[in-house]
Amino acid sequence: MKDKQAGVLVGIFMLLGVSAFIYLAIQVSGLAFNDRSNGYTVVARFDDVGGLTERSKVTIAGVTVGEVRRIEYDKEYYMGKVVMNIYPNVDNIPVDSSIAILTSGLIGEKYLGISIGAEDEVLTEGAEIYDTQSALVLENLIGQFLFNSGDK
Repeated sequence: MKDKQAGVLVGIFMLLGVSAFIYLAIQVSGLAFNDRSNGYTVVARFDDVGGLTERSKVTIAGVTVGEVRRIEYDKEYYMGKVVMNIYPNVDNIPVDSSIAILTSGLIGEKYLGISIGAEDEVLTEGAEIYDTQSALVLENLIGQFLFNSGDK
């Protein structure tokens, strides 16, 4: 009888462990099932997206307020076009806000950081953020340093 109880307890423990692992895998992969996908779309153009990927987070003051939906080449402006989805509860971003491609840590993942502007008018569906700062590419900085130090 004790062996049967121990077997049932071990089975329940294993089932809980596998369920927790599946839940964490879904959350980490960005495939979480949430209703935040029905926000509004905002566009920004960058000279260099430098490793930014789809599903990267969009933040304000370190708080995630959206995610990158698409990154494509804009043939008209010869720039990278980033289409973001901003969560519906964040409906007060001023139109004169700026956005930059930032890095978590020294060589971590890339994400978008919005710096709030001062206008009363706010971003709406399909709006564009014009004040952008491209990614800081470490290889370009090293190349510039080596090129400049060779002149002396």
